[in-house]
Amino acid sequence: MIEVRRMVILTGAGVSAESGLGTFRDKDGLWTKYDLSEVATPEGFAANPHKVHEFYNARRQNLQQTKPNAAHHALSRLERYCGADFLLVTQNVDNLHEQAGSRNLIHMHGELNKIRCQCCGHKMPWTGDLAVSTTCTACAETGGLRPHIVWFGEMPFGMDAITQALSSCDLFISIGTSGSVYPANSFVDTARRAGAHTIELNLEPSEGQSMFAEVHYGPATKLVPEYVERLLGSGTTLGNVLDR
Repeated sequence: MIEVRRMVILTGAGVSAESGLGTFRDKDGLWTKYDLSEVATPEGFAANPHKVHEFYNARRQNLQQTKPNAAHHALSRLERYCGADFLLVTQNVDNLHEQAGSRNLIHMHGELNKIRCQCCGHKMPWTGDLAVSTTCTACAETGGLRPHIVWFGEMPFGMDAITQALSSCDLFISIGTSGSVYPANSFVDTARRAGAHTIELNLEPSEGQSMFAEVHYGPATKLVPEYVERLLGSGTTLGNVLDR
């Protein structure tokens, strides 16, 4: 039996795949179709910003046509039920968690519907196409705007807050992630060291599946609502007890 006082959820591309957004590392994922060094690194952007903008413009257009699925809605419900000591950390750059109603959320890899200026640091919402010629509304410079995305070689956002939450949580659930990308693949170890019960919900075993105390495999739209119902059905609120 464990007392659940603080809960951390990690989500990856598998949560949004059933909404129609492509995953990255599966056999048909985006990184099998694009050279990540060209579209997802600072060096790639410096060498060919037009190509990078085309890649993310297409991702934004795809996102406008998608809606949150049952997994997103279930996690939003869990957050509403649990209250303030609930943190959802996502590796996804889409806004489907927000569309479903999630609020206590960190986008560790950035947000597709935001851009920022490399000249002045200004961040702004952005849902349309972005080009090299687009002017920053804050400093009026052109050529400095880029997707508000964490590229390979860059530091993920919110790591201090994430590490603090993991180091004091009682329950950690990883959903729809390959377990192959650092630092997200180290979260389960941090949570375990804090004494948390650790759970993997995934389409198939991740690279770190042996680190989890409890594992369940299948589609996110089936697994996540079922597990949330299990949690809520057991009366899981902060301070309540959950069967292992």
